[in-house]
Amino acid sequence: MDMSQPIGRTPLDDKPDGLLGRGIDRIEGRLKVTGRAPYAYETRELANPAYGFLVEAGIAKGRIRSIDVAAASAAPGVIHVMTHENVPPQGEKKEQVGPVLKGTEIVHFGQPVAFVVAETFEQARAAAALVRVAYDREAGRYDLRAARPDSVVPKQAASPPDSSLGDFEGAFAAAPVQLDVEYTTPVQTHAMMEPHATIAGWEDDRVTLYTSNQMLNRGQISLASVLGLPTENVRLVSRYIGGGFGAKLQPQADAVFAALAARSIGRPVKVALTRQQEFHGSTRRSDTIQRVRLGAGADGRLTAIGHESWSDTTPGDQFYETAANVTRSLYAAPNRITRHRLASLNLPLSSAMRAPGEAVGMLALECAMDELAERLGLDPIELRVRNEPEQDPEKHVPFSTRQLVPCMREGARLFGWDRRGRPGETRDGRWRVGLGMSAAARLNPLQPSAARVRLEPDGTLTVGMAMTDIGTGTYTILAQIAGEMMGLPVEAIRIELGDTRLPKAAGSGGSWGAGSAGSALYVACDALRLKLLAGAGMAPDGALFAEGRVTSGNRSETLRDLAGAGVEAEGEIKPGALTKAFSQYSYGAHFAEVGVDADTGEVRLRRMLGVFTGGRILNAKTARSQAIGGMTFGVGAALTEEVVIDGRYGSFVNRDLAEYHVPVHADIPAIDAIFLPELDDKANPLKSKGLGELGICGAGAAVANAIHNATGVRLRDYPMTLDKVLKGFEEQETRAQRRS
Repeated sequence: MDMSQPIGRTPLDDKPDGLLGRGIDRIEGRLKVTGRAPYAYETRELANPAYGFLVEAGIAKGRIRSIDVAAASAAPGVIHVMTHENVPPQGEKKEQVGPVLKGTEIVHFGQPVAFVVAETFEQARAAAALVRVAYDREAGRYDLRAARPDSVVPKQAASPPDSSLGDFEGAFAAAPVQLDVEYTTPVQTHAMMEPHATIAGWEDDRVTLYTSNQMLNRGQISLASVLGLPTENVRLVSRYIGGGFGAKLQPQADAVFAALAARSIGRPVKVALTRQQEFHGSTRRSDTIQRVRLGAGADGRLTAIGHESWSDTTPGDQFYETAANVTRSLYAAPNRITRHRLASLNLPLSSAMRAPGEAVGMLALECAMDELAERLGLDPIELRVRNEPEQDPEKHVPFSTRQLVPCMREGARLFGWDRRGRPGETRDGRWRVGLGMSAAARLNPLQPSAARVRLEPDGTLTVGMAMTDIGTGTYTILAQIAGEMMGLPVEAIRIELGDTRLPKAAGSGGSWGAGSAGSALYVACDALRLKLLAGAGMAPDGALFAEGRVTSGNRSETLRDLAGAGVEAEGEIKPGALTKAFSQYSYGAHFAEVGVDADTGEVRLRRMLGVFTGGRILNAKTARSQAIGGMTFGVGAALTEEVVIDGRYGSFVNRDLAEYHVPVHADIPAIDAIFLPELDDKANPLKSKGLGELGICGAGAAVANAIHNATGVRLRDYPMTLDKVLKGFEEQETRAQRRS
């Protein structure tokens, strides 16, 4: 099935109060909290593994002059030491997955230069410290601002890097009200709980990797290329994943090293990156410099929108942060430009991190809208309402659904937005208190996926697909979809995920997971329903599947009786013409209240609310969890999260969770998310939309705007730490003294 026509009435519409949408608990939750859900590093399906440990480069740019592994090779328990001098032959790079230990060139600090395999983890780690590497160091580039003049138009073809409509420069110059501001966001890291980990084992010329990976079929193709194998000879298994946030969209060095070493020693090899190695040995979110220009009339209607973004990645790569893409569709204006430029720096690989593009792009755009509202003397919500487009302003196609204004209106009502004062006028003891808001928007893509369902002789249903669950509730949502379609309780559904031997699936990423995999399952269940009805000679029109039975006309049969020796069906979903015929986004609005200490500049979130629309909500509990998780992510981006680069050496200074500050419970007090009713018949057969990343989009901007409302200080450099607030206080005092 492809999405070339809107979806009509479905069995899911006939059960509006049924299993789907209900906030049921995670079906795998008990396994996880009791420690019986094996993650990649814990699997016991490959017996007697050896342990691997990475050796990282101590420079950011240059070449290996010599490498001495004699002491490491002689250390207790050591089985093998791999360097560029003895690494097995490898194939071609595929996407961002490439050969390891390829020559002597070093392009970033922490690049793997050796891999030690030993009988125990401790022995491998100790021996890794004995590897001696001499380098010829060269001057590297680590600063995006310094590299900005040399940045280029990126070649990555996922979306056009630039867009243009009308005469932006002329319209901006002629606008009665102009805003020209620059915002910066720092390098960020994914900081998921489970590090990258893999256990690899070979059987003849076939390799199986129990690994932590979000998109197994994509990873299978990439690893097959690097290992020089047919795709079908590479099996990836990821049944449980302890978070990814984009860091596990493609296999990392742990998977390549484990596979190469296992083949070299004829025995399974397991490896997990340490928390410190995660920072240099995995991917990151690039820092950005963003220039936003807004031109408007005195009535607040935009005549010109310009959004330009600069980001960076490691030499030879083309990934860029699509920060300006969301600006192409969010607000109406006849004259527009967006531009992306990419710099090459001697830093680790940049790649997707939760809500790539929108997450950082809206930190700039939504604060710029707040600044414009202040200049115009308009309420920030009113400014956005006045610039609500009738259709996608650049694609010139209708929106599939768009309830951005209702989200803002309902959020304002629930949050008490009418009590918002002027900047700097609301106090609570020593705290300056402010309210801020932001729009939320995230692209809603559909990816090809397939599923297989089998009604077993005992009347239970087995679902199989190479989908993954990265902690988002995929197991549970799929059980609800299957249960709703087949009239079975979730206890009668067995979900098998995370194995490339199962039908291909989109994987978890890009907010497409539930919609894509769930739609494939819907199609498979629909095929199974028809097969069962045909086998029983029952009419499909008006057939009802409920309580383990199917009823059609005056006949009613149990699914167990119809199953016989077992009945199987498959289903597939693919994007279709509707992808281009409609602009498809999920929308929402964020509201935040902060307190800012008048003496220290400390910022404390007091409460936060998100109001969202995401089509049909598949599970009320997991949806809310995803939304507030994303909002928490946004608070981190606004207030705490920053990878600090040592400008002398190109290394990351804060390489652990003690100094890379993510929000903790004390940082997130009253926070809630609600969903307005919505069905999107242009999105997928479920009529749902993506939610996983929507919660982060704009969340940090709402916090930043609240800081301004509390203090009158406008900060444009994330994260908004107290030193920056204090500097703003000092500048306020200086201006006041000059006026007096």
